[in-house]
Amino acid sequence: MWPSILHWVFIRHAHPISAWSRWASTPLVVVPLWYPRTWTALPVAVWMIINPIITPPVTDDRAFATRAILGEEQWIADPSKRRGIIAINAVGAGCLCIAGVSASRRRLLPTAFATAGSMAVILMTWRSYAELYDPRLVNPGRA
Repeated sequence: MWPSILHWVFIRHAHPISAWSRWASTPLVVVPLWYPRTWTALPVAVWMIINPIITPPVTDDRAFATRAILGEEQWIADPSKRRGIIAINAVGAGCLCIAGVSASRRRLLPTAFATAGSMAVILMTWRSYAELYDPRLVNPGRA
């Protein structure tokens, strides 16, 4: 049951609108830490939950974001396929933790830089996921 539900979510989240809007929403994660009130956390949480499922299922894999998200689904099914992604994800998580701590202390520049760092690392993981999905689509010279 869970794999089919997970696939249902991924096939919608792989839509470029879902993937890119979720990536662009990364700075929203620190807002509830900057302003620790329920009214700031609830809409962010709702958005992060519904974003991957409100778009229609993806119909092709031409878009980079689509290949990245579908590669992420493959990686979740078998993380041993590419162990380097774990290290990249750890760096991204570290950036987001620094952003969260900085936001809770209301330090604008460290929050902004760490959030930007997290977003850059997300793009790096997307490249790895897309290459995992189909190496020929990322590096046409390699097969």
